[in-house]
Amino acid sequence: MKIRTLGRHARESLKSISRNGWMTFASVSAVTITLILVGVFVVIMMNLNRVAETIEEDVQIRVHIDVAATEQDQTALKDSIQNMPEVGSVKFSSKEEELNNLVKSMGEEGKAFKLFEQDNPLNDVFIVKTKKPTDTMDAAKKIEKLNFVSKVNYGEGKVEKLFKFIKASRNVGIVLIVGLFFTAIFLISNTIKITIIARRREIKIMRLVGATNGFIRWPFLLEGLWLGILGAVLPIILISIAYYRAYDYLGPKLQGTFIRVLPFDPFMYQVSGILLLMGALIGIWGSVMSVRKFLKV
Repeated sequence: MKIRTLGRHARESLKSISRNGWMTFASVSAVTITLILVGVFVVIMMNLNRVAETIEEDVQIRVHIDVAATEQDQTALKDSIQNMPEVGSVKFSSKEEELNNLVKSMGEEGKAFKLFEQDNPLNDVFIVKTKKPTDTMDAAKKIEKLNFVSKVNYGEGKVEKLFKFIKASRNVGIVLIVGLFFTAIFLISNTIKITIIARRREIKIMRLVGATNGFIRWPFLLEGLWLGILGAVLPIILISIAYYRAYDYLGPKLQGTFIRVLPFDPFMYQVSGILLLMGALIGIWGSVMSVRKFLKV
């Protein structure tokens, strides 16, 4: 397509947007509201996903070794665990290290446990991490059946609930985003339909003088593109400002905890790109649906 022709299509699409003021406002508003909701939800979901990944990375299996196990038995047990396809790493922690960790975790109250240093009642432990956090339960069940395993602890019950919650949150997020996406497409589609009906006579004349279907359709496709992009501008500005202030406020307060929020840069630039792309896609798709179904030339 020649630059001159493309320029003509762009001018026509902009004229159409200005002529259909109220419908343009309705469509842009629909995209704006949709993308604000989508943007907020994406920001929340991606940060929750970051927290979930942090928690998942901390999920581990603690294998308490039977006190009757010899050094050779421990080596054989470690080899058996490492050979499991689900297992990523196996780390040995002696009962002395376990007692020290217990004392540190209890703070001032933990000092009472130092009395057990000479007669340590704890077991040596293998700390096992799986390649995938979701394989934790299966790996734990297999390890329980091995020789010289006294006890296996991986937060049974809580881990399953955690993974179910994470999965449900992601699924709900996808459904809501898709629903909002199609709502905006529907409204832009209606705007293009009204434009086509209003210009039906002009379109017929253009067809009679030899205009191709593509030549006639291009202004409508560009109109949808402009509507989508215009609708994405305000959400990008509002969400960027809101997230910058939220990050500036929450960042220092969450230091030292397991909760980590994604840094403004490059996260918000990525979100802005996603919203701009979504706006453009919503606009073009709405136009394509309208032109294909209602433009009879």
